[in-house]
Amino acid sequence: MSEQQEPQVVIVGPGELNGEDENEKGVVDMVEQPAKVMRIGSMIRQLLDEAKAAPLDEAARIRLAEIHTKSIKELSDGLSPELVEELERLAPSFSTEAPSEAELRIAQAQLVGWLEGLFHGIQTTLAVQQMTARAQLEHMRRALPSGLVQQNESERGGSTGPYL
Repeated sequence: MSEQQEPQVVIVGPGELNGEDENEKGVVDMVEQPAKVMRIGSMIRQLLDEAKAAPLDEAARIRLAEIHTKSIKELSDGLSPELVEELERLAPSFSTEAPSEAELRIAQAQLVGWLEGLFHGIQTTLAVQQMTARAQLEHMRRALPSGLVQQNESERGGSTGPYL
């Protein structure tokens, strides 16, 4: 920063932390019921593991197909319309009453993969928000007159740690 330029404080709204404009929703905002989505995701992961471990007779395949369909419906209740649309495009519906073991395993693996991608997107968005907030805070601290920062630190007991 040049000596002639005065320090500036920039106020950023919540949407701007995600690098999005006001018309776009962040992936975190698209999950309306995160606890429900996490629970269903864990259940689906466990079902996939069980389906891989044991041979499935016709009754088990029918039951697993029903659970898969119900899981997608329950997931849809906890997601934004945009994510529901994406999930419906990617999640297969079974054409026969008793799908094959391979069809079930592929459908379950696809759903688990989609959920993991969703969870990774949420984690990445939260990490970016946290880093952006830290950078803004540091920028604001540098923009304050140095006497004010020193006075504030002495009021806190002279701590110079990373926490405010």
